[in-house]
Amino acid sequence: MTIDDILAKVDHTLLKVDATWDEIKEIIDDGIKYKTASVCIPASFVKRAAEYAGGKVKICTVIGFPNGYSTTEAKCFEASNAVENGADEIDMVINVGALKEERYKDVEEEIRAVKKACNGKILKVIIETCLLNRNEKAKMCDIVTAAGADFIKTSTGFSKAGATKEDVVLMKKHVGPGVKVKAAGGISSIEDAAEFIALGADRLGTSRIVKILKEEKA
Repeated sequence: MTIDDILAKVDHTLLKVDATWDEIKEIIDDGIKYKTASVCIPASFVKRAAEYAGGKVKICTVIGFPNGYSTTEAKCFEASNAVENGADEIDMVINVGALKEERYKDVEEEIRAVKKACNGKILKVIIETCLLNRNEKAKMCDIVTAAGADFIKTSTGFSKAGATKEDVVLMKKHVGPGVKVKAAGGISSIEDAAEFIALGADRLGTSRIVKILKEEKA
């Protein structure tokens, strides 16, 4: 696996609360230069980012982020607004409390509604694995598959922990045909990234890989 193979699966990410437009532009420039799968940025920057990138790199954003307990209506508006502003991919956070209450139909219907609001764009569903037990993770694989989302994603990176290799193996085993796996949170080295991919991750949410390459070049 080459570094280019890894970069092609990276959502180059900047989601910190105090992110500035200058930092977002740098993320976009890096995404273009290193040919990452996308750049993942806050929704408030999407319109400017899409105009600045000019189609040279895909623009990904997050909704219901990071806690996931917004109403379905709010998440749908966020998704449709982001797409109107130029987002190519949407990463949504589930309502973890609803899952814990075993309101599986509600969780599925919300994902289905957000997918519709994405108007054909890619939807990744963040299940926040660090808050779930093994059965809940497997159940979410079934729900995400049934709801027609494109990816199931481990983590926001804003909770107690990020992606684990065990979770990627579990998710890859339980998702249905056509659903891909995104690992995010705590991917700190090129070797780490390669291992996640080898275990079945189709995307990686991280800022670290590009930073490592830039540091090596410097």
